[in-house]
Amino acid sequence: MIKKWRDIIFDHKISLRERMFRLVTCISMIALIFILILGRFTANMFIMAGSIAYMYLVMRISIRKECINTGATAIVVLLLLLFPVVFFAGGGIYGGVPEWFVLCFIYISITLKGKRMAVFFLLCTVETLVCYYVAFHYPEFVLPNTTGQAYFDSARSVILAGALTSVLLLFQNHLYEEENQVTIQQKKEIEELNETENHFFSSMSHEIRTPINTIIGLNEMILRGDISDDIAENARNIQGASKMLLTLINDILDLSKIKSGKMEIVNVSYETGELFSEIVNMIWIKAREKGLEFRLHVDPSIPSMLCGDEVRIKQVLINLLNNAVKYTKEGSVTLSVRCERLGLNRVRVWYSVEDTGQGVKKENIPYIFDAFKRVDEKKNRHIEGTGLGLSIVRQLVELMGGKISVNSVYMNGSTFLVMLEQDIISEKELGAFTLASRTKVREGEQYKHSFEAPDAHLLVVDDNEMNLMVVSKLLSDTKIQIDTASSGNECLRLTQYQHYDCILMDHLMPEMDGIECLHAIHSQPGGLCQTVPVIALTANAGSDNQQLYRKEGFSGYLAKPISGALLEAAVMSILPRELVQLSEEASQSEIGKDVLIFEQAKRISLMVTTDSVCDLPDSLKKEFGIYVCPYYICTEQGRFLDNSELLADEMLAHMAEGGQGFSQPPDVEDYERFFAQRLTEAQNVIHITMAKHVSDGYHNAVEAAKSFENVTVVDSGHLSSSMGLSVLYAAYMAENHASREEVVGTVKRLRRYISSAFIIDNTNAMCRAGQISRNVQILCDALLLHPVIVLRKSRMTVGSMELGSFHHVIKGYVRKALKNARNIDRRILFITYAGMDEKSLEYIQELVRQYCPFERVYLQKASSAIASNCGPGSFGLLFMKKNEASISLSEMSRGDGR
Repeated sequence: MIKKWRDIIFDHKISLRERMFRLVTCISMIALIFILILGRFTANMFIMAGSIAYMYLVMRISIRKECINTGATAIVVLLLLLFPVVFFAGGGIYGGVPEWFVLCFIYISITLKGKRMAVFFLLCTVETLVCYYVAFHYPEFVLPNTTGQAYFDSARSVILAGALTSVLLLFQNHLYEEENQVTIQQKKEIEELNETENHFFSSMSHEIRTPINTIIGLNEMILRGDISDDIAENARNIQGASKMLLTLINDILDLSKIKSGKMEIVNVSYETGELFSEIVNMIWIKAREKGLEFRLHVDPSIPSMLCGDEVRIKQVLINLLNNAVKYTKEGSVTLSVRCERLGLNRVRVWYSVEDTGQGVKKENIPYIFDAFKRVDEKKNRHIEGTGLGLSIVRQLVELMGGKISVNSVYMNGSTFLVMLEQDIISEKELGAFTLASRTKVREGEQYKHSFEAPDAHLLVVDDNEMNLMVVSKLLSDTKIQIDTASSGNECLRLTQYQHYDCILMDHLMPEMDGIECLHAIHSQPGGLCQTVPVIALTANAGSDNQQLYRKEGFSGYLAKPISGALLEAAVMSILPRELVQLSEEASQSEIGKDVLIFEQAKRISLMVTTDSVCDLPDSLKKEFGIYVCPYYICTEQGRFLDNSELLADEMLAHMAEGGQGFSQPPDVEDYERFFAQRLTEAQNVIHITMAKHVSDGYHNAVEAAKSFENVTVVDSGHLSSSMGLSVLYAAYMAENHASREEVVGTVKRLRRYISSAFIIDNTNAMCRAGQISRNVQILCDALLLHPVIVLRKSRMTVGSMELGSFHHVIKGYVRKALKNARNIDRRILFITYAGMDEKSLEYIQELVRQYCPFERVYLQKASSAIASNCGPGSFGLLFMKKNEASISLSEMSRGDGR
């Protein structure tokens, strides 16, 4: 019997709601049995027994006929009718029955749902109140409890009702835990399925691109030859079909990446004119083939260089323009570009694609961006496409933080409007950009090799023999000496004894992939190609892969399938200039189009970089090849780049007029872009930051460096020119071929040997910047105190206070800073200042000469980021103390100080 009841309740093949219905009904039946036993209702025994049997039958019928809600309602009606009878027949509030009313509320809450639950819950509440009201005002309706054990009956009822309710809640928790485990397992299976699907799409893309590369490459060789018109037409059709297949593959792959959240937006600097030229060259000929007029309107005020994901912007516009051409039978297709300034370094660009095609029905517009959805399918069945294009466009626009909208009148054309915000790289305006100046007629165009390099040696590495053959054939007219390798190990055997001027490397190869092979070439003992540029030529396409190849050290990136013109342009841009002989027939405007070359020169072994707050003279930064990542200055007018968009004097003048401003370190994305660019010029980068407890720049740089194997971030422990001393020291060591470990170790040791102390005229700016407390500011203003700010263990603290007018305390500050002259390295001194006049600077230099003359003294104006925090009238004497690792700083500072 017990096993049967257990099977009824714990049957895992049924739904959660049905299991709860079974359990709570069984508990209610048990409760009635207890009421019957405890209440000793001999007169109502048959009623109670009949009620229990009724509930059991209703439960079985409800389960068999799958009408749980109806069965639960029938049982609730029984309970609402039965409990008042039991209440009045069992002694009212003294009979141990009231406690069981709670069970009725529980039953209603668990088994019913929607409005029915609310109605019965209200009825049960009203019934309970009525029973208590009648029992209180009309006690004659209540049969007395003749057992004399009213309190014991009530206690037993409370315990039993509590026990049954606890069982119910425990079982409910058990059920929910089971369901939660099932949900977790299902989620895991879905994630694994998505991962498998993404891997499949990626593999499919790579595997299909490889044979397409062969088809397009060999087909191009056919078109280069002297062939009949029929064969040429067939070859062009093959070329068109292959590119259409490639477009479909790209759409599927992009949709898969977007769905999995792996699509990355890679913002780079790009030329707007070149972007529009490439789009025009791709779309104009298609429009002309259909007899359509292609119009182009570009705002001449748009900056010539912007920062954005050039690849994705091009993909969005080409998709929209392709759609416009496909769905327009006659009339025109128009691309309009409008620019709106948002600030000194940011613009909002509106791209409009307008056609005179068939348009979209009003009821179909909400579905136009859905994947795999083609509106008006019956009418458009003859138009090729998958229905993925617009879906990908919308999602790419959203990923780039933009907006897209469509306006369409059926049979009167459509207009798609895309809005993107981008940073300005160059203030130079694009100027007049006309269709006539950009279009090129390609019909009847004969292949002409762009250059010859008979003395150049090229190595092509690919595990697919057909790909090796295609590259060799496409470059055959350039007369380059080409060797091939079918694996990474074979490549290393060749590079051990043969010098190559350029290497083309496939990525996905068995045993040793292209990235591993590249690293092995760079570190190959005795190898002859350690500094040779390597271009990734791979079917592993996508803008996220461009960033991967850049980060790993490739000199460029080309996606299969590749055309002969692009392959020639890429190889020519990498080869040493003295080996290249340009072809007279080749069009120079064609050279270099669509080629993603990351670097033009050989990479140095180690580069030292820093932030713009290092306050070093431009001459020294240029001399030692020190690149700086700019801080930001935030004011009421917007955000500006430190020292390039906003100078220190401009910042101080703004503050003097009552304006507000504060410095902001580069964010993680800024550092990632900065490091990626520097790794195109160096194999390793050491980035030295301001003291980590003074600015978040250190932490942001560390987070960004996690994406790169060859970037090391070091906390200088200082700021301004005292930080610059560490940078100079490190740059000198790197120039003299010190290892990365040696430079990092030395910079860390130098923290305690660099003097970093500034005296502040007015504490308002430092208080606003959060560097000193409000109480300290009030004290300084009231007592004419000038704090001396020092750096200890990468923290900014108040070292001492100087009393009196600022001109008066300068002498005391200089004397204290230089009092231990015997321990000072006198080869170089930075007097770094903000908002000081020439007379004060001459006075400071004279004091320095009295107490401790230096060989070289640099008067260095603080960056706008430093000036915004310390305010006008501040300066510091920044120098190095003598130490066991001291080097000739006179060699480091070959320029003249002043």
